[in-house]
Amino acid sequence: KEEEPSLPKLSAAEFRTYNSMAEHMEYFHNHFRQTWQMLYNACLSNKRPANLSLKQFISTGLQFCSHLSTHHAIEEQHIFPLLAQKMPEFKAGRNAAELLRQHKEIHKGMDAFEEYLEGCRSGEHELSLIQMKVKMDSWGTVLWSHLEQEVKTLGAENMRKYWTIEEMRRMPM
Repeated sequence: KEEEPSLPKLSAAEFRTYNSMAEHMEYFHNHFRQTWQMLYNACLSNKRPANLSLKQFISTGLQFCSHLSTHHAIEEQHIFPLLAQKMPEFKAGRNAAELLRQHKEIHKGMDAFEEYLEGCRSGEHELSLIQMKVKMDSWGTVLWSHLEQEVKTLGAENMRKYWTIEEMRRMPM
């Protein structure tokens, strides 16, 4: 692998501009991490949080799925195509980039998780936190890896390789 040429040190203002998308993304990802952790901790302790009724707990899981799906749809329809113009990390299509492949893998597990929770909400079956943990385990590793990798990819040191400071100021996020 060729060694990349070293780039000049960024000023604090330049760093903030180049890192702005990563910061914005981290804000959303932290919300996903917190909600996941609350749901998963309930599974680990086999006890849902005392401040949530069964209905609220199931709704929280379903809202998590809905919000993550919407987040990914916005990325794939609006953000990633723009970034893919210069960044192979966001390329779609037949040989899609890893971040997009991760979206597909996340949704495979998330769809099964959502279907399970919908069945619990409708009364088709009773909520089992042990079963819910199995559903979450099927896609948790890829989700957490993705949340980390996406922010790192949008970080200042990577973005500056592809974009000018003026282009970064015009980015939609």
